[in-house]
Amino acid sequence: MKNHISRTTAKALITTIFTLFAFNSTLFAQDGAAIFKANCATCHSSHSDQKITGPGLKGVFDRAPKGDWMHRWIMNNEKVIKSGDAYANKIYTENNKQAMNVFEGQLTDKDVDAVIAFLKGPAPKEPGIATTSTVPEEGMGDNGGAKIDPLYIVLGSIVILLILLGSLRSVRTSMQNAANRAEGKPENPEITFGQEVKQWMSGHRRLVGVMVIIVGFVGMKSCWDACYDIGVYYDWETQKGYKPEQPIKFSHKLHAGDNEIACQYCHNSVEKSRHAGIPTVNICMNCHKGIQKGPQYAEKEINKIYAAAGFDPKTSTYDKSKENPLTWIKVHNLPDHVYFNHSQHVVVGKVECGTCHGDVKSMTVAEQKAPLTMKWCIECHRKTEVAMEGNAYYDRLHKALKAKYAGQYDVKFTVEKIGGLECAKCHY
Repeated sequence: MKNHISRTTAKALITTIFTLFAFNSTLFAQDGAAIFKANCATCHSSHSDQKITGPGLKGVFDRAPKGDWMHRWIMNNEKVIKSGDAYANKIYTENNKQAMNVFEGQLTDKDVDAVIAFLKGPAPKEPGIATTSTVPEEGMGDNGGAKIDPLYIVLGSIVILLILLGSLRSVRTSMQNAANRAEGKPENPEITFGQEVKQWMSGHRRLVGVMVIIVGFVGMKSCWDACYDIGVYYDWETQKGYKPEQPIKFSHKLHAGDNEIACQYCHNSVEKSRHAGIPTVNICMNCHKGIQKGPQYAEKEINKIYAAAGFDPKTSTYDKSKENPLTWIKVHNLPDHVYFNHSQHVVVGKVECGTCHGDVKSMTVAEQKAPLTMKWCIECHRKTEVAMEGNAYYDRLHKALKAKYAGQYDVKFTVEKIGGLECAKCHY
């Protein structure tokens, strides 16, 4: 029995020490990234060759002398240079003898070790493509990097606490039984962790009830937030949307930008239907029956149009038996449970195409720019005012409301005010 207790105690202590070490290592690595960002990032890129003021630090440990050289260099580079160190003087000369900051007295040895550990670690994920807004997107940090979901932090903390509780429980049981033996008392009966939890819950029912309610609300809030970010083919980490390769290298920049062809010419159902419509090969032939060369691909891509239409450019005749319709790939997709009407937005709402599709006139290859998520749509409905110019009824009503609630309420006629956030509007 004595050996059994000692093994149990040792196991518990080892588990506790390992857990604390792992948790501390994670924090240590995070501190290294923060310290580097605060003190070094203005002059050095951490995991690339890009030179800013100083050289990029990718592969620096393959170039620099081994041992504690890097630690000494970061702490006081001037002292290393004055010592006559050959490599220190070499890089000092290569970088036009630009002095690096001396961190001795500003950073501790542990701080420098944390920075070195960060530089030796994997490269952090690249921030997303910059957007036109200076305000970071939801789910993105101030520097454009992905933020950690608070729910993951809570769950991770709970797991760590459970491991610690299990370890401490084993230690407590062993110590209690040792004390009982010393006093001549019988040892406590061994019960499983689950049985002990049940006993505790039965004695603290009110507290357990409150905890269940709190966890339930947190879970529902997390589900709601997750629903906000449901999208199709959109990567939140890189902020890149869908960009498929089409059967023909069609350039929106050339057609809609340079030649100023209206969107509605090719997507001719956008003002009449819920769908914008994918242009048929006949629409392409309206122009390319005469235009047989392009500025970028010459006849190569235009010949694909002719093949699809069964058209012979030499004789200017069609052969229906040779028709092979183009299979365009849809770029902007919504989940199947979402209803969206193009005509309602384009005609009634007077929403510009670029609001949802980005600056298509500058795109060589069409790609998804906006996330097209529930949250993105709701925010648009909350800030977009209803287009009602020229409607005498709405003009009169709006003026009356402004006069009545002047200084009291926001009486802007946004889409939200006319039921734009009702669930059944988009999910029926």
